[in-house]
Amino acid sequence: MRLTTKGRYAVTAMLDLAYHSEKRPVTLTDIAKRQHISLSYLEQLFARLRRAGMVEGVRGPGGGYQLSRDASQINIAEIIVAVDEAIDSTRCSGKGNCQNNQPCLSHDLWLGLSEQIREYLASISLQDVLQRKSVRQVAERQDKQASGIQGIDMLLRRETRI
Repeated sequence: MRLTTKGRYAVTAMLDLAYHSEKRPVTLTDIAKRQHISLSYLEQLFARLRRAGMVEGVRGPGGGYQLSRDASQINIAEIIVAVDEAIDSTRCSGKGNCQNNQPCLSHDLWLGLSEQIREYLASISLQDVLQRKSVRQVAERQDKQASGIQGIDMLLRRETRI
């Protein structure tokens, strides 16, 4: 199975959102800074995630995005599918036309692998991932780094005004 950047970024952004929206709505700008993902790319991903009913926007001061359901109710496979990623190990997208419009010799093997991967990812919720100590440690490190960058940005802005 080949998971593209789109699927990886969507899962990463949703984990960031789930971790940080426990306190308040999260802006895409904040996610972009912490995860080093282009803001315009995040906007495209979140439009798809919103259409899939996984996130909702909060308008106004202090606004941003939040999960539309509890993190325990959103699984990783669902996120990947929402951004139009296929969970598929076959060359034929599961159609069985991989060799002269017929299944190839190993078609069933790759089809079975795709199903195992799909089941595995569907069995893991955002909450399951966030409960891992190592994941929380990474999120805390990213927060510290992002707040350090914001502090430097503020200092530079002050110096340019003087």
